[in-house]
Amino acid sequence: MDEAVTRQLLKAAPSRIVYVSCNTATQARDLGILDEGYSVARVQPVDMFPHTHHVENVVLLIKRE
Repeated sequence: MDEAVTRQLLKAAPSRIVYVSCNTATQARDLGILDEGYSVARVQPVDMFPHTHHVENVVLLIKRE
């Protein structure tokens, strides 16, 4: 995600965010920003393309109280 989108998510403050990404490096960067208001509740890698090295990563974020 673009940093502006990540910041807008923090402003919108939904109770949960499900973040699906095929790039773990950018997802880690974005999760670092979202850590201001969210905690990681679950992480699930999904191998949608088993004959390649690509793996999607699904993260459930819960708003901090």
